[in-house]
Amino acid sequence: MIEVTLQNFESEVIAASMHTPVLLDFWAAWCGPCQSLGPVLEQLEDEYAGRFVLAKVDSDRQQQLAAAFGIRSLPTCILLKGGQPVDGFTGALPAGQVRQFLDKHVPSEGAVAAEGSVQEADALLESGDPAAALAKLADALAQDPANDEARFDYVRLLIATGRLDEAGAALQEPLAREPRPLRFDALHHWLQAARAAKAGDWGQWKLAELDAAIAQDKRNFTARYQKAQILMAEGVWTQAMDELLEIILRDRQWEGDLARKTYVAILELLTPAPDKAKAHEGKSAGGIELTGKAAAAQQDPQAELVSRYRRKLSMALN
Repeated sequence: MIEVTLQNFESEVIAASMHTPVLLDFWAAWCGPCQSLGPVLEQLEDEYAGRFVLAKVDSDRQQQLAAAFGIRSLPTCILLKGGQPVDGFTGALPAGQVRQFLDKHVPSEGAVAAEGSVQEADALLESGDPAAALAKLADALAQDPANDEARFDYVRLLIATGRLDEAGAALQEPLAREPRPLRFDALHHWLQAARAAKAGDWGQWKLAELDAAIAQDKRNFTARYQKAQILMAEGVWTQAMDELLEIILRDRQWEGDLARKTYVAILELLTPAPDKAKAHEGKSAGGIELTGKAAAAQQDPQAELVSRYRRKLSMALN
């Protein structure tokens, strides 16, 4: 429990709510219902074991805060997430009703445990132990099957390490959704390329053969697309997009717009989630280092690369 003042409001409420929900309890010493609700909230804070933070505001002493939130009666409770108020209630509700209120917004025990496993997986991957990272991500999904961040990272790492059947199984649920989430569709494109690479007779000689076929016929889109899939499977993202762009420029509608869809999928794979952007600076979705002029730019090289290839696609389509 935190006693909130105007001085600590930014750090203890706004900043804290960015990662843990904060329940503001506006109360006063003379308010009888406040005295009834207070112990209920404190008991629930203990029961929820860190899944939300209880922050108490003495409305008489902190009149500026009470006015800022438009408090008209006491007690009033307001829940903040991500720095913003999302819900609230007034009056001395019984514990059961407060629990129902909290459960609409506060992460479950499984969700909290899953987030911890995801953070451990990130650290293990950073230290160069993908097998242990995969195990932690599998734990996260077992704890919270609805955690799409964990599922995305899990499938991505499964594909990157060649465990394609497991990746396909983990993708079944999100691919069955309507509409299909773009980032899981992107993983599906990468998985298809990896499966084609595993099933076929691939290698540098195959790329040379495809290059020769393309040199003979610039409109040999089958050869160009197969080359792009080889490059995708190997994590050579920019060259794969360059090849797909050649198809788009010559025949956007080829095979039901397949080249554009695959190009967009690569862009999605190269775009890290906002909260992980810094952790993946300079790396592709497969962990490939990005070097060259972009690496020297002040802008995040990964963001610069994605932005540049988005512009190329836009120019090709217009």
